[in-house]
This record gives sequence, C-alpha cells and structure tokens, in this order.
Amino acid sequence: MEQRSFDRLGRQVGVVGLGAWQLGADWGQVSESDALAVLAAAVESGVTFLDTADVYGDGRSEQLIGRFLRDNPGHGLTVATKMGRRVEQTPQAYTLDNFRAWTDRSRANLGVDTLDLVQLHCPPTEVFADDRVFDGLDTLVAEKRIAGYGVSVETCDQALTAIARPGVASVQIILNAVRLKPLDEVLPAAAAAGVGIIARVPLASGLLSGRYDEHTTFAADDHRTYNRHGESFDVGETFSGVDFDLGLTVVRRLAPLVGDGRTMAQFALRWVIDQPGVTVVIPGARNPEQARGNAAAAGSPALTGAELDAVRSVYDELVRPRVHDRW
Repeated sequence: MEQRSFDRLGRQVGVVGLGAWQLGADWGQVSESDALAVLAAAVESGVTFLDTADVYGDGRSEQLIGRFLRDNPGHGLTVATKMGRRVEQTPQAYTLDNFRAWTDRSRANLGVDTLDLVQLHCPPTEVFADDRVFDGLDTLVAEKRIAGYGVSVETCDQALTAIARPGVASVQIILNAVRLKPLDEVLPAAAAAGVGIIARVPLASGLLSGRYDEHTTFAADDHRTYNRHGESFDVGETFSGVDFDLGLTVVRRLAPLVGDGRTMAQFALRWVIDQPGVTVVIPGARNPEQARGNAAAAGSPALTGAELDAVRSVYDELVRPRVHDRW
C-alpha cells in the first residue's frame, strides 16, 4: 500500500486506514469477535493507521484495539484516538488536568505508555483560539503521555485556525464526493504547513457505497436513524449532512463512472486518495469483507481527469447549494 507522511509526527502510514467508530457504538451491534476480525482483515490488507476515540462505546473501541495490539505485536501500527466528547461541551472543560485524566484512560484502554496521536474531538470553536489548550497539549508531549496531537473539526474555518498552530500534527475533517469544501483552502494550507490530513466519513456514512436505496432502514441505535437531523450531534457527521434521498440521486449519477473491476465504495475512496494533501483516509467497516474491500482501493487506478471533473459537476449541480457553506 502507498505510504504517506505525517511530517510533524515523523511517521508514515498506509494511505487507507481504518476508522473504528463502528467497533464501539452508534452503527448497530458489532460483536467482539466481529470487531477483532475487522481489525485483522484490515491489517492483513496493509492498513497501518487506526483511528478511534474514547467516546466510541465509552472506551469499547479503544479496548478492542488494545486487545488486538496485545495479541498481534510487531505490526508497526499507528493508533490515533480522540478526547473531549465524554463531558459537557464547554471551553472550560479543556484543561491540562482533564487532558491528563482523559489520556490516562485512553492509555489504559489501549495498553500503551505513550499514545501515538491524540486529537481534540470536535471541540467548541472557542477552543481552537485558546493558547492554554495548546500549551496543555505541548505539556502532554513533554510528559511522554502522547507522541503528538491534532484536532478533529466540523468546519473548514476551525481547520484553518488549527493548521496555523505550530504543534498541530494533523487535522481530521470530513472529505468525500459530497463534501468538497476542504479542497478550496484547507488541503492546500495543510500541505504548505506540513500538517497531515485525516479524511473521515469518506463514504458519507455508507451512502457512497452504493448499497442503499429508498427502502433501506437502519437500526434504532444507528446514528443514521437517530441523528438524521442533528438530534444528538452535528448533522454533518450523518450522511455528511446531505439529505438521504438527495444522496441516493448523487450516487445514481456517479454510478456509471465506476466501471468494471471496482465497487462504488472503492471509486469513492479513490476519489479521496487522489486529492492533493490527503495523508490517510479512514473508512469504517462492520465486517472483514468491507475492511478488505476498502483497503483494496489503495491499489486501484487513480481517477482520470474526466472522472474527477464529473464528480465535481454532480456536486456543483446537486449538492453545493445545500451544504457547501454550512461547514
């Protein structure tokens, strides 16, 4: 698998990673054995970057990854986690004392002394401008609790503020064929600063996999049921903020571009991989087949100029008026 660099972290990772939200919660039930099988299939397929968070299943995702690490040493994996969403979302919660407590919990869950990468988990906007927050993160690095830090963001403005911080190693942001705004400023700014880009929600919560239609239903404990209108967290995290029926129309317009030898999901992932400035894309998976298929996108041919233009044309016509300025 192609390797790309987090310059400020001094690490290289495979361009397709694994997002481990599904292994914790909010996507219906995934058993422990299935979760471990997903991790094994991803790593066997060349994945070297795992992304989790302390809030995914209240630590379940971290704990499962920690078990996998103990049972499968020597893979050279980079594990990124996130912190901050287990408490009320106020700027006052982002203190050094809390950072120490949160990272200590994640270190225990993952079974490591030093966390590879810790990201602030979509904190309140005021946090990005608070020098004390980033001084605290620098202290965690000095104390060897973490090797580096980044931010997960909802908006492009938050990303640009974070990129200007000299200690920020990475920005995690939603990027996919129905969320093109980061291409305008965020990706060029990150590349110029040497900040890694972690592209999340690359399949728009599965919408861009091409597996859904108007008759598809999701479990009650799946955020694609309970957060369609932002009832529990930012609506942009569910189907990238695109109305489900509109998303189906987009997929049907893009489907003729997929061609033979790849799936719709692989086409969508390849689109993300081909964007200059992307370090790693982190699709999730609920079973080993999905994990292997996602990883295989790294070895598929790059999209042609005509294919890239077609994706943008569909976005400009159908999606831009509805979501572009929201995030």
